[in-house]
Amino acid sequence: MTGLSVVDLHAAHGRSPVLHGIDLTVPDGALACVLGPSGCGKSTLLRVLAGFHPAAAGQVVLHGRVLDDGRSPLAAERRGIGLVPQDGALFPHLSVAANIGFGLPRSQRRARVGELLDLVGLPGLGERRPHQLSGGQQQRVALARALAPRPRLLLLDEPFAALDAALRAELRREVAATLRQSGTTAVLVTHDQDEALSFADTVAVLRDGRIAQAGRPDELYHRPTDAAVARVLGEANLIPAEVTGARADTPFGPLALLGSAPAPRSGLALLRPGQLRLTAGPVEGAVPAKVLGSDFRGHDHRVELRPEAAGLPEVLIAASDRSWPVGGEAYVGAVGPVHVLSGA
Repeated sequence: MTGLSVVDLHAAHGRSPVLHGIDLTVPDGALACVLGPSGCGKSTLLRVLAGFHPAAAGQVVLHGRVLDDGRSPLAAERRGIGLVPQDGALFPHLSVAANIGFGLPRSQRRARVGELLDLVGLPGLGERRPHQLSGGQQQRVALARALAPRPRLLLLDEPFAALDAALRAELRREVAATLRQSGTTAVLVTHDQDEALSFADTVAVLRDGRIAQAGRPDELYHRPTDAAVARVLGEANLIPAEVTGARADTPFGPLALLGSAPAPRSGLALLRPGQLRLTAGPVEGAVPAKVLGSDFRGHDHRVELRPEAAGLPEVLIAASDRSWPVGGEAYVGAVGPVHVLSGA
């Protein structure tokens, strides 16, 4: 069953168009993510869904109910939509329990607040004030407050952006688990590809006010429609390729094609950093390269290389289990399978 359906949605700020024919479907109870850089229209889309900004044309439908058709938008307070803003926006003078229960009928407040404190992992903290909580705990309270009236749709506006990396990863896992447990349909907007890929069932890449591609996270990561989408979802090496049967002929030699979908006869083969292999000496299919940089990232090293072979990009990015001396030489090869994109 479709929870949220956005059809040919257009929106503008004054005379400046921002959204150009957005189509997005989020099944009931699913988690979706809209991913894109600053200025691509993410916030405008969220505001249209919430009812804070009118659509110029198109439709926003939630569980069969039209929220906006470009002519008669339903008021924000009548949409049954919850919002978790980036900064949490808790009332500093109210307790955690009072923040969560704000706006709920008095008869339901105590039971619902207790239920939500358990759901977000904060039992026993209802009497504390927001300033007595950590940043991650405050965001959990904001999530509980948004879930309190049992919204039909929850919107999350980069709610993890202000947290440190470790806490951000931990909290988004907890939030995703909480939303799945409650069966809430949700849309997260972010510019962080790791957040999008790990959080959502469906990812929509927004570019210049249009959906460039939407689908499962693994599908978008391994089978992007173009080079721009490939790079939005992570570091990408794009190398020339000629497709023959089930293989792609590249400067690294023949590589197997990913899956059975038809590929263009010539184009660019996508190689993620983990598909490049570095060796100190020559091996079959490897080309010599100069090491431009080697950065330790804990789980691996990010290595930048300048290949000494025709037909390859000026810089290649590899992931290695060891550091490589800057200015030194290495041999770089590749392993498939690869996805081949059309054109340059």
